[in-house]
Amino acid sequence: MKKTFLAIALATSVFTLSACNSGNEVVVSTKYGDITKDEFYDEIKQLAGSMLLEQVVIEHVLENNYEVKDEEVEERFNQYKEQFGDSFKDVLQSQGLTEEQFKSNIRFTLLQEKAEKDIEVTDEEIEKYYNQGKYELHARHILVDDEATAKEVLEKLNKGEDFVELAKEYSKDSANAEQGGDLGWFTVGTMVTEFNDAAYALEVNEISEPVKTDFGYHIIQLLDKREVEDYGTLEEKKDEIRQELIDMKGGFATKLTELVKEAKIEIKDKDLKDAFSQILLTEEDSKEKE
Repeated sequence: MKKTFLAIALATSVFTLSACNSGNEVVVSTKYGDITKDEFYDEIKQLAGSMLLEQVVIEHVLENNYEVKDEEVEERFNQYKEQFGDSFKDVLQSQGLTEEQFKSNIRFTLLQEKAEKDIEVTDEEIEKYYNQGKYELHARHILVDDEATAKEVLEKLNKGEDFVELAKEYSKDSANAEQGGDLGWFTVGTMVTEFNDAAYALEVNEISEPVKTDFGYHIIQLLDKREVEDYGTLEEKKDEIRQELIDMKGGFATKLTELVKEAKIEIKDKDLKDAFSQILLTEEDSKEKE
């Protein structure tokens, strides 16, 4: 937590300085000369300006979208104190933090947690994940580059040609092509969403239609299916599954991108124009870079 707090604290103070009218005001005086606010600000910009600006703005954006009460900070703070016991002060000292600085870190962490929990997960999604998660699958696949080739492979399979031999001949998945495309046993969430849903929709020995993912086109055959022991009830698993689905949707990073874009950030300092460059890329820009 130290790194986040120090970056935000430093950035806040530095960019506050830049907003002052008297940029020539002396920050530090030495026998070798003075360092003004403008000089200090310019030096910080060169060292880590974009990163620090991003963290300040992120905190600003989060604080304007979510509320963290003092009671929540105190509760988390006391949990840490209880966890570390008599060594708590030593932990703070080793990180160079006061209790108040540590609480500032906690507040920022709680803001991040609230943003992540704001990602929409429906009851239907949770129930679907639960019904899949009760089972483990054993499947194999043939991965090819294009739909035409996938249809060609599927036609050969439908005519009775051997899956193992076709996998060796066609599949570009070098990790398992020589094993006939065997993926072994896997559970929900292990594979990308499109593959996962297609595999779980199959009956044992059934072969899928071509399934498109970012990797190409898959022909999937379900070899076996078994129940997961002691999986638990839907009510018992609900919170865990919700977090799994949030993670699958990109977690905090996804929500942060959404919030930053909504904030309509306009960077006035041309030297810091690259701040948020990755987050603020349009979909068209992303496609052009691919």
